[in-house]
Amino acid sequence: MKKLACVLALASAFTSVDALAWGGDGHRAVGAIADKLLKGTNAEKQIAALLLPGESLEAIANWPDCVKGTYCGPQSPEMVAYTDANPKHSEYHYTDVPFQLAHYHDGAVGTAEVDIVQTLKQCIAVLQGKTDPALNPHKFTKRQALILLTHMTGDIHQPLHVGAAFVSRDGKFVVPKSHAEVDEAAIFDSRGGNNLLLDDQKLSELSANLIPPGDPKPVKEGVPKALTKPFHSYWDSTTVDYAFRRVRTKTPEQFAQFAIDSKPVIKANTGEPATWPYQWADDALVVSKFAYADVVPGKITPQISKKGETYYTFALEVPANYPVPSSQIAKEQLIKGGYKLAEVLKAIYG
Repeated sequence: MKKLACVLALASAFTSVDALAWGGDGHRAVGAIADKLLKGTNAEKQIAALLLPGESLEAIANWPDCVKGTYCGPQSPEMVAYTDANPKHSEYHYTDVPFQLAHYHDGAVGTAEVDIVQTLKQCIAVLQGKTDPALNPHKFTKRQALILLTHMTGDIHQPLHVGAAFVSRDGKFVVPKSHAEVDEAAIFDSRGGNNLLLDDQKLSELSANLIPPGDPKPVKEGVPKALTKPFHSYWDSTTVDYAFRRVRTKTPEQFAQFAIDSKPVIKANTGEPATWPYQWADDALVVSKFAYADVVPGKITPQISKKGETYYTFALEVPANYPVPSSQIAKEQLIKGGYKLAEVLKAIYG
C-alpha cells in the first residue's frame, strides 16, 4: 500500500502549477500515447513487470525531471539512490549539436559521453538484456532504463534538446568547429536556448490573436511577473500549451486520444534499435531548423549567476505568426515521440 500511495502522490504532483511550468503535460502525453499503442502486446506485459502497482508510462514519464528537485514533492528513496549514483543525471536529457548541422556524430561539437543519445542507447541495451558492462557504464537497472527511455524519448523529440544555437558577439547564429571555439568571448553557447530571451508581454500579445484562449493561470502572490521567457522554456512548455489548445484538449489523456484518432503517418525506424537514438537526433536536427527559422538574436547582455559567474544572454525576436508554426511542430513532435516510444518497446519485447 505504501508503494501505491507513493505512485498516486507522484501522479497527482504532476498536475501542480510548478509541474506545468516545466513541460509535465508534454511528457505525460508522450507516455499516454505509448500506453494506448501498446495495449494487448507482449511489450505491455513486460513493461508491467517493471512498474509499481498503479503506474503506467504516462505516470512515470516525468520521474527523471522530478529527481532534479522538489517539483513533485519530497524525493523518494528510489530517487535519492538514482541521483547519488548518477551525479550527472541532469546532462542525460539533451545534446547540443549546432542546429545548422544535419547529423549527430559521437564526439562532435556539442555532444558528450553522457548526453541524451548515449543515454538512450544505454537504456535500450539494458532493456534488451545485454550484460556487457561497456554498454551500461551507469549501471542502470531495467526499471531505471524504462523510466529514462520513456522520458528521454520525449526529450529527444523536443527540437531544442538536440539542435543548439551558438551566437557570435555581433548577434549571429554560427557553427563552432570545435568545443574550444565556444569561448564566451567570440562565440557564446545559448545553453540550449535558455540564454535566448523572448519578450514575454509581446509573445502574449502575439498568441492572443492566433491561439485559442486557455484557462486563466493562477497568480502567485509576491512573485513578480517575468518580463522575459527563455526560448527553451517556450519550447518546453508554452508550445505544448498552445498545441493542446489548438486541438481543444486539456489533459495528456485527451491529447493522446486525439493523436491516436488522427491516425498519423509516422516513418518507421530502420536497423538495430541501438541506432535509433541517432536517427531520432538527426530528425530533431531537421525540426530544429524550422524552430530557428527567421528567429533573430539581438542585444547581448552580461548576467551574474547565483554562483557569481558571468554569463551572457541575447534578446530574441521571432516572426509575428511564430506561435502557430511552433505549436504545430510541438503537436507533431509529441505525437511522434509517443509513437517512437511504443515502436522501440515493441522492438525490444515483441
